[in-house]
Amino acid sequence: MKIIKNFFIVIWRIWFHFWVLFTIIPIAPVLILTILKEKWYPYFFKIARAWAKTILFVMGFKVKIKHEQEIEPTKSYIFAPNHTSMIDIMLMLAITKNPFVFIGKAELAKIPIFGFFYKKTNILVDRSSPKSRKEAFDEANRRLRSGISICVFPEGMVPEEHIILSDFKSGAFRLAIEHKVPIVPITFYDCKKRFSYTFFSGSLGILRVKVHKFIETKNTKLTDRNTLKKQVYSLLLNSLTKNDF
Repeated sequence: MKIIKNFFIVIWRIWFHFWVLFTIIPIAPVLILTILKEKWYPYFFKIARAWAKTILFVMGFKVKIKHEQEIEPTKSYIFAPNHTSMIDIMLMLAITKNPFVFIGKAELAKIPIFGFFYKKTNILVDRSSPKSRKEAFDEANRRLRSGISICVFPEGMVPEEHIILSDFKSGAFRLAIEHKVPIVPITFYDCKKRFSYTFFSGSLGILRVKVHKFIETKNTKLTDRNTLKKQVYSLLLNSLTKNDF
């Protein structure tokens, strides 16, 4: 029985990679046009959202969202979700209409086709390089000034399977304070269960998302970044531990 189950999981995971490529290749010319000018990024973002929703649908995932506070379409935010799976990117794109860019690890640029567009539209960082971290931070500052939101996975990487939530980096909170934009803590409850990096694992089903009440930064100083970091960490850890969707 386990052999049969693993066989279907392998086919299902191959199905995922097939659809990632199958849906990007036909629309690649349009995507290339939308990245020629930065002011056209919102058009790219709309296509990316449709792509993400398609991937989630064909993989048999259904997204359920609870909002403790509604995201306003004309405002900029720092989105701060937990990180557990390769489908976190698709899920994040699916849950908000506000154009945003990811700050992600440089290794994602190596993924065929997907990596090309990810590199051209998002902010890649090599966390082992102080120079790369500074360049990524400067670019994030520029994007926020232009009115685009930023999505940062504060853990900085996907934690090992047994870890509920890894320690947070400070970059997201420093950005939020410097630009006085709200931090939006987001809990992804089911991504690890549905599609983790453990190959022989996963299943179709619900992907629950909670958009928590925003944390305002208007009256904060740079010295408050560790306090904000601990506040968001405790919020997400408590939400994941209690499974309080």
